[in-house]
Amino acid sequence: MSHAENPTGTRRDFIYFATAGAGAVAAGAAVWPLINQMNPSADVLALASIRVDISGVEPGTQLTVLWQGKPVFIRSRTQADIDLARAVDVASLPDPLAENRNLGADAPATDENRALSEDGTWLVMMGVCTHLGCVPLGDQGDFGGWFCPCHGSHYDSAGRIRRGPAPRNLPVPVASFVDDVTIQLG
Repeated sequence: MSHAENPTGTRRDFIYFATAGAGAVAAGAAVWPLINQMNPSADVLALASIRVDISGVEPGTQLTVLWQGKPVFIRSRTQADIDLARAVDVASLPDPLAENRNLGADAPATDENRALSEDGTWLVMMGVCTHLGCVPLGDQGDFGGWFCPCHGSHYDSAGRIRRGPAPRNLPVPVASFVDDVTIQLG
């Protein structure tokens, strides 16, 4: 006797498939809220990237913005700042790596690898000391850059650690120019 002649077998198969389908839908409905809670919240997504207008930043000054809960230094360097940073021998630095998220992890800490613009004018860095997370003060220290008064770390005009307990250069976040007067972080 075939299944076409026995409607009970076909009915039983339908009930099994319907039950299995309903169970799969119920399991999916129960698991979805657990998976969905791992997505970033709306306030985190809003800070994932920001655009900063740099049209008012004069040479030799810096703008500090808050991004992802941390200060970011955006500095328009003078030619003297650039020349000072480019004269440094990378081999003499405590941290010889660029710490630039726009480049590979093994990029050397040359000024060209730390500056955002090709001419070296624009420097964008996280404004958090790599020692204990303090905020360094600009235009201070022994190397024409930043100084962290909490524990005495000195950074040069390219944000590279030169002296003090900080183990790494100030990190350069993912950043790019949107146009001549706008930088996008993230």
